[in-house]
Amino acid sequence: MSEQNPKKMSVTQLTLLTAINMMGSGIVMLPTKLAEIGTISILSWVITAFGSLCLAYAFAKCGMFSKRPGMGGYAEYAFGKAGNFLANYTYGISLLFANIAIALTCVGYGSELLGISLSPVNVCLSTIVVLWICTSANFMGASITGKFSSLAVWCVVLPVLLLSVIGWFWFNPTMYVDSWNPHHHPFFSAVGSSISMTLWAFLGLESACANSDAVENPQKNVPIAVMGATIGVAIIYIASTNIIAGIVPNTELVTSNAPFGLTFSLMFNSTVGKFVTFLLILSCAGSTLGWQFTIAKVFQQSAAEGFFPKCFAKVNRWGAPVLGMIIIVAIQTCFCFMTISPELFNQFNRLVDLAVVTNITPYLLSMAAVGVIMKAANVEPAKAKLYTFVALIGALYSFYALFSTGITEVFYGSLATFFGWTLWGLLATRFVSDKN
Repeated sequence: MSEQNPKKMSVTQLTLLTAINMMGSGIVMLPTKLAEIGTISILSWVITAFGSLCLAYAFAKCGMFSKRPGMGGYAEYAFGKAGNFLANYTYGISLLFANIAIALTCVGYGSELLGISLSPVNVCLSTIVVLWICTSANFMGASITGKFSSLAVWCVVLPVLLLSVIGWFWFNPTMYVDSWNPHHHPFFSAVGSSISMTLWAFLGLESACANSDAVENPQKNVPIAVMGATIGVAIIYIASTNIIAGIVPNTELVTSNAPFGLTFSLMFNSTVGKFVTFLLILSCAGSTLGWQFTIAKVFQQSAAEGFFPKCFAKVNRWGAPVLGMIIIVAIQTCFCFMTISPELFNQFNRLVDLAVVTNITPYLLSMAAVGVIMKAANVEPAKAKLYTFVALIGALYSFYALFSTGITEVFYGSLATFFGWTLWGLLATRFVSDKN
C-alpha cells in the first residue's frame, strides 16, 4: 500500500479551506437586506443553496477535466477565444463592484463602532479611502496580504459560527413569525427579491476547484470537498441570519449598518457588541485587502494572455502589478461616485446587484461549456450527461437570479457586458493569423 503524500491536503482540509474562502465577508450585511423582505427569505436561501450546489458541482467537474484553467478557460471550449475574453472581462468587472461593496461594509461597521453618522458624501469618500489604503498595502507583494487575509477571515467565521450555535438561547419564535412578511409582498416577489443577495453570499464557489492539484485523489475528493463546503456554508448562513431575525426586532434590523454587532449587543451587552463589530471591521478590511490583490492578478493574467492592456501585466520587484492596481482603484473610485446613495445600505445593495449580474455571465458561459469539456476529456457518456444536466440546472438558477435582480442593475450590467463585445472586436486581430 502506498503511503499518503504528506504535502497533499486531506479532503477535510480542502473542505474547510473551501468553506472559509466562500464565507469571507459576504454575510455581514445580509441580515439587514433580508429584514427588508422578512423571514420568508428563508425560502430564498433554500433555492440559492440548491442552485449553488449545482454550480459548485459543475465547476468541480470542469476543474477536474478541463485542460484550461479558470472560467475563461472553461468558456473557451464552447465559445473560443471570444468566450474566454468575455468570461474574464465580466468576472473582472464583477470583482470591481464586489470589492467596493466589501469596503462599504467596512465603513458601515466602522461608523457604528465609533457612533457617528456619515453623510452620503462622507460614506463615499470613506469607502474610497479604504480602497486606496488596502490597495497600497499590496504594493509589496502577496506575503503580507496573504498573512493578514488568512487571519482576518476568522474574524467573521468565528462570530457567525458562535451565533449559529448559541444564538438559539435568545431566539424568540413569536418575533420570528411576526417578521415573516411584514410588508405584505406578494409571495413570488418576496422570495425572488432576495435571491441576488443570497447568491452574493456564495460568490467564490467557482474557485473551489483551484486546489485540485494539492489534494489526494482529486477526482473523488474535490467534488466531496466542494459539495461538503457548500452544504456546510449554506447551513451556517441560513441558521445565523434566521436566528438574528428572532433576536432583533425587524424595525431595528432593517435600519442597522452593523446587524451582527447589534445582535451581540442584545444577546450580551454593548461592549460585546462593539468587540464583534471590531472583529468584522478587521474581517472586511482583510477581505478588501485580499480581493484588491486578487483583482489585480486576474487583470494581470488576462493581460498576459492578450485580453487586457499590457499595462496590467507589469510587476514590480515584489511581483505586484502596481500600475494595474492603481488603474483598478481609480476605476473603483469612479464607481463609488456613480453609485452614491442617500443611505449606505442602498448603495451596498446596488453594488451587490451589479456584482451578481456581471458575475452571472461567466457562470452561464462555463455551464454551457460543460458538455464540450466532458466530450473533449472522453468522459463516459452516462456521466457526461449527468454532469451536463447538473450544469443546466445551475444555468437555470443563474437565469432566475438574473431575473430576480433589479431592472436598473440588469440594465447597467448588460451595458458593461455589451461593451465587452466592442472591446473584443478591437482585440480579436491579435488572435487571427493569416492562415485563418
